[in-house]
Amino acid sequence: MRIINREDHTVPGVVEKEIPYIARAVDMLVETFKNGGRLFYIGAGTSGRLGVLDAAECPPTYGTDPEMIQGIIAGGYKALVTAQEGYEDQPELGAKDLMERGFTKNDVVCGIAASYRTPYVLGAIRKAREIGAKTIFVTCNPRSEIESKVDVDVAICPVVGPEVVMGSTRMKAGTATKLVLNMLTTTSMIRLGKVYGNMMVDLMMTSKKLEERSKRVVMMVTGVDYEEAARVLKEANGHVKTALVMILAGVDAQEAKRRLEAADGFVRKAIEQMNS
Repeated sequence: MRIINREDHTVPGVVEKEIPYIARAVDMLVETFKNGGRLFYIGAGTSGRLGVLDAAECPPTYGTDPEMIQGIIAGGYKALVTAQEGYEDQPELGAKDLMERGFTKNDVVCGIAASYRTPYVLGAIRKAREIGAKTIFVTCNPRSEIESKVDVDVAICPVVGPEVVMGSTRMKAGTATKLVLNMLTTTSMIRLGKVYGNMMVDLMMTSKKLEERSKRVVMMVTGVDYEEAARVLKEANGHVKTALVMILAGVDAQEAKRRLEAADGFVRKAIEQMNS
C-alpha cells in the first residue's frame, strides 16, 4: 500500500507539466462549444470508462445538454461493467462508432489511450482528421514517441512511468487521465460562465440533493435565508443563475433571463447591466 501511495503521489506533478497543452485544448473546446460544437471522448477499457464518466457528470454539474459532451467506449455501454475484448483492436469500429453519433467537422474528438497504440482510438482520430474536425489525444507515452505516429491538433502526454503492477494502466495512468479530463471540462465550463466564484450556478433542481445544493448556493451568494432562496428559485423555475440575478439585480425572472442571455450566461455581467 505504501508503494502504491508513493507512486500515486508522483501523478499530479506529471500532470502539471502538461498544463500548457491542456490549456491549448481548453481554448479549442471553448471555441467549439461557443459555436455549437460538441466534445466526444473515445477510448477502450479504463480510458473509455473515464471518458464516459466525465461526460456523464457534466449535465448534473453544469446543466449542459447531454449531447454537448459525450463518451464512447469500445464495445458499447456493456463494456462499462464487463470487459469486451477484441473491440479495441479494430480501427474501423472506432471510426464507425464516432460517426454513428453524428460527429461532424464542427465537433472535437478526444482520443484516450494510455499506451497510444489502441487501434480503436486511432481509427476514430484518423476519421475525425479526414473530415476536418479538431482532435485531442490523451496518452501516457512521451510526446517524442507519438509526434510522428499520431496526427492530432493537441497531444496531452502525462508520462507517469512504470505501474506498480506492470501494465495495469488503471492505476497511475488512469489517475492522470482522470485529472486531465477533469481539467478539460471544468475549465471549459468556468470559461462558459457556468461558475460564479467557485460555485456551480448552472445546475437545475433535478434531485433532492441538487435542490438543496441550489438553495445553499443562492443563500451563500446573496445572503437570503432558506425560505427566500426556495421562493425565488421557484419563480426562476429552479435555475440558480436566474435566481441569483433576480436577487442581486432586484429584477423579476423574465428580466433576469434577458440579462443572462445578453451577458452570454455570465452572472456577474448580467448583474452589472443597467436596467433597460
